[in-house]
Amino acid sequence: MSRAPKTLYVCRDCGASSPKWVGQCGDCGAWNSLEESVAAPAAKRDAHYAGEAGESGIHTLDTVLAEEQVRTPSGIGELDRVLGGGLVEGAVVLIGGDPGIGKSTLLLQALTRLSSSVPALYVSGEESAQQIGLRARRLGMAPDGMKLLTETSIERILALAAAEK
Repeated sequence: MSRAPKTLYVCRDCGASSPKWVGQCGDCGAWNSLEESVAAPAAKRDAHYAGEAGESGIHTLDTVLAEEQVRTPSGIGELDRVLGGGLVEGAVVLIGGDPGIGKSTLLLQALTRLSSSVPALYVSGEESAQQIGLRARRLGMAPDGMKLLTETSIERILALAAAEK
């Protein structure tokens, strides 16, 4: 089911937009200058990112091309087993669970091991670089070559990671 086009209200004086009609433009202060318009559809995402799943639509499972993916072992046996043999390039893996059960420690251990053979970037939106560094030292890890970024903006994370390549 397709969604109805999104309505925006654009100021004819300055071009600012608002999701709802208001009497005065919040940017330039002009009164009764907002005119209804249809928002442009979002641009198609870059297929480079894992979020691009291909054409949507209903398929029968027997028509789906099933190719074996190259997997990179994390160096942690149980994690690799759960991941079907390792990490797949371009895939996103969500590690979830209650606070304090070791999610960050597990990922730090995996990335420390991976960073010796492939470029690795540990991104944390919650812990500081100092906290992560202290944990690595406490656990006796030597994360030579592993890069660390503390950031919450996905756009900034992607831009910085792309610039690092």
